Amino acid sequence: MGDIINPVEGNSFVDLVAAKDTRIFVDKTDFINKTNALLNTDGKLLSLTRPRRFGKTVTADMLLAYYSKAYDGQQIFENLKISKEDSFAEHLNKFDVIYIDMNSIRDDYIAYTEDEDLQVKGVTTIVDYLQYSVIEELKENEGYARILSESRKVGKKNLSSALKEICNHNKEKFILIMDEWDLIYRDYCNDIQLQESFIDFLRGLLKGKKGQSSFAFAYLTGILPIKKYNSQSALNGFKEYNMLRPIPYEKYFGFTEEEVAAIVESPSCHVSQQDLKEWYEGYKLNNIDIYNPNSVVSAISDGVCQSYWSGTSSNEEVVRLINMDFDGIKEDILNLIEGDEISFNCGKFQNDMVSIKDKNDVFCLLVCLGYLGCINPDDETSDEDSTRPQKIINSKNRRIAYVPNAEIKSALMDIVKEQDWYERMDTIKRSENLLKAIRELDGDTAAGLIQEIHNSSAVSIYDYNSESALTFCVITGLLWSTLDDYSYHREDQAGKGRVDLVYEPVIKKHPLILIEFKYGESAEIAIQQIKTQEYFKRYTQQYRNIIIVGINYNPKTKEHQCLIERLDK
Repeated sequence: MGDIINPVEGNSFVDLVAAKDTRIFVDKTDFINKTNALLNTDGKLLSLTRPRRFGKTVTADMLLAYYSKAYDGQQIFENLKISKEDSFAEHLNKFDVIYIDMNSIRDDYIAYTEDEDLQVKGVTTIVDYLQYSVIEELKENEGYARILSESRKVGKKNLSSALKEICNHNKEKFILIMDEWDLIYRDYCNDIQLQESFIDFLRGLLKGKKGQSSFAFAYLTGILPIKKYNSQSALNGFKEYNMLRPIPYEKYFGFTEEEVAAIVESPSCHVSQQDLKEWYEGYKLNNIDIYNPNSVVSAISDGVCQSYWSGTSSNEEVVRLINMDFDGIKEDILNLIEGDEISFNCGKFQNDMVSIKDKNDVFCLLVCLGYLGCINPDDETSDEDSTRPQKIINSKNRRIAYVPNAEIKSALMDIVKEQDWYERMDTIKRSENLLKAIRELDGDTAAGLIQEIHNSSAVSIYDYNSESALTFCVITGLLWSTLDDYSYHREDQAGKGRVDLVYEPVIKKHPLILIEFKYGESAEIAIQQIKTQEYFKRYTQQYRNIIIVGINYNPKTKEHQCLIERLDK
């Protein structure tokens, strides 16, 4: 047992199971039943890629604990879902597992390059070092060492030959698990020669019947799908499932609605499922709603829903992609944040961070990174009550991009507002002008701007037939201008009822804004309702400056009316 062959130290799944009575634990062990069905079949090469913090390593560690001879799986998996499956005992702890954590390999390789006493002739790249490290650990097994010492085919960095020699002699196959398989393409994104060397290593290890003969099963996980050259994958034997193409493993990409519902039933959970849904759900994979698991766990542990996204990864890549400005993507990102949906094609995406040729590639990469959700129109079921626009796109490679939840919206807004072009965008200027008009009690200007927002792509796709739709329109319009200085609340309890929309300032010198909406009535009625229902009373002790706004939409004339007053207390 070492760091690569049957490792046991630091197994995140085993630790989680051991603490499942005191920590949040979601039983996904039925996934093992899926992988058992693939052992020694044509489908034994499986790749499941997801964004950061979506449970990739825990799943890989779960497979390690189940298949590796170094574990007592009977005890680990007792009373979990897989223990009730017919295939449970058949494959339990029957294999030597080669577990390659590419993050650890990178760290060890850096240490290797910095210490001349560790360096070996001919081992000059991280790919060389990877193969060398696995072979050296194989040699720590007495039986394997004897086999390899008798072979003339095995050099310092010929892992494929080493494994074939062992398997031919012992008549037993290995299982390969590689976590963060795409690290080379992310951390060494400009070293094309190294990338080609790495993919050649994987191809030699796993491509064709001879290469695959050493393995009963191989599992790759990471963020990016397997690299393509032109229109072909470099490892055609793998079945790939990712955020662009998740079927049939959708429920293993994160927490499902049902799983989160079970979590919030715990007495120790002090956040609502509705808040969790708004903040962390929204990755719709073949009509299954998926939550970001890391963020759900963090929110429940902290007792508050907030953005945990910015702390999990650097935003530098997203900044680079947006600033390429392919086909006006800056404006597209603003529209997506406001609620728009945009169609793109994923058919030519080459699955790396560098070969970005157009807006389609940018959207593909943002989906893989988790900054956007996507819908495959072919997977959508008809829903007559849905507010989502029906976009019929007849192409298997077409997807619809959208911002999945409040957490991602917050992360993207933080990225956008730091760019030097931020204040120059028409959307930003319109938002600032709307807030200015409200503060200056200029109802006519505000009504005109709301009319423009109503006609924008982010709003016009929705049925504009209720006060709720009008509320969404105004929230969209004020989104950017209130980002730093206000928090907003809908249907806030106030006075003798609930006010439709409240903008509460972070700094008291800014005015509090109360907004009431009407559909097919008048702005005068809206203003009068604020006064007669005394919506302002709960705020008068705290705020000296209160602005009340009445907005009406006339469905006959298709026009907005806006009246604005400063409250005379």
